[in-house]
Amino acid sequence: MKLLILGATGPTGRHVVDLAVEGGDTVTVLARRPEALDEPAGQVNVVAGDATSHSDVAKAMVGQAVVISALGRSRSVRADDLFSRAAAAVLGAAKEQGVSRLVWLSSFGVGDTYRSASAAQKVMYRTFLRNIYANKEISERAIRSSGLDWTLVYPTMLTKGPARGGYRVGERLPMKGNPTISRADVADFLYKAAHSAEWIRRDAVITD
Repeated sequence: MKLLILGATGPTGRHVVDLAVEGGDTVTVLARRPEALDEPAGQVNVVAGDATSHSDVAKAMVGQAVVISALGRSRSVRADDLFSRAAAAVLGAAKEQGVSRLVWLSSFGVGDTYRSASAAQKVMYRTFLRNIYANKEISERAIRSSGLDWTLVYPTMLTKGPARGGYRVGERLPMKGNPTISRADVADFLYKAAHSAEWIRRDAVITD
């Protein structure tokens, strides 16, 4: 499969790239810092550019079958409109290039998933993460109304631990405390969702 991966230099996107290379896919990444990738020449097509730029995204999207976005703000608690701007660029480029499949990484607690959050989670979401989550919700409203074959992925708190493979996935999952999931397991789901029709136009909440 021909995959375009956004956020490939980030900790979750890096895992997605590794899975795609191991799976034999034709991988293209759009990166502001191409030097941050160390894939062997020929295995990954690296396009220098910004995920919030329509022209950069459209250039990278030529000939692709699926777009996987693993964009994030690392440790920042400010979105700086990253997600809404990236969604606008991706949706516009997808329409232009005729790409219909999009797997988009969000966060549990954004949008309607907030209703299922535990009391401990809700405190964090409406304080420290309030700005980022508000911008993610804007991006997701655009994605839902785009007409694309989207999948929105909502992991609980991310860790750097190894893949366990035994994570839970559902459109709604009960929460207690502040559950976690490794970035490696999240990448595994993103990659599998890109190769399957099971989660098209569905929300996927994911946690250990």
